[in-house]
Amino acid sequence: MKRLLFAASIVGLLSSPGSAQQSTRASIEGVWRVVEAAITGPGARTIPFAERPNLTIITARHYSRVEVQADGPRPLLADVAKASADDLRAVWGPFVGEAGTYEVTPGGLVTMRPIASKNPAVMGPGVFITYAYKLDGDTISFTQQRNQSGPFPNPVTFKLARVE
Repeated sequence: MKRLLFAASIVGLLSSPGSAQQSTRASIEGVWRVVEAAITGPGARTIPFAERPNLTIITARHYSRVEVQADGPRPLLADVAKASADDLRAVWGPFVGEAGTYEVTPGGLVTMRPIASKNPAVMGPGVFITYAYKLDGDTISFTQQRNQSGPFPNPVTFKLARVE
């Protein structure tokens, strides 16, 4: 579940193959929020993100995203120095932060390459994730295709809405 939600966050990080002549509304550059993740395969389901805090900012060549992947509010720690490992995981585990570069290729594909991430396993040389994408007005959908380990056997599709 966490791996799927992590991937959902990555989805919001892309830009279209547009030029400076395109209007902001005709490209995927801007500010986005993940609104749902549709999971395929065993246990297929759709996870609504409407109440989950998240924000993705996409520029001409870079992206940055932050996301809380918890079903409800995270607990507040009275004293971090006295918190148990479980307390710390409950507060900081569901938080995702990532930034990197991306490139759009022919056929409606975009490849993301994280530079900095809270999770060190998803950044570094050779790490990437490729999505097929479809832009429809102020909504964009990203469907997982492959990463450095190969194709996704049960791709997840993420739907994002433009904030600005």
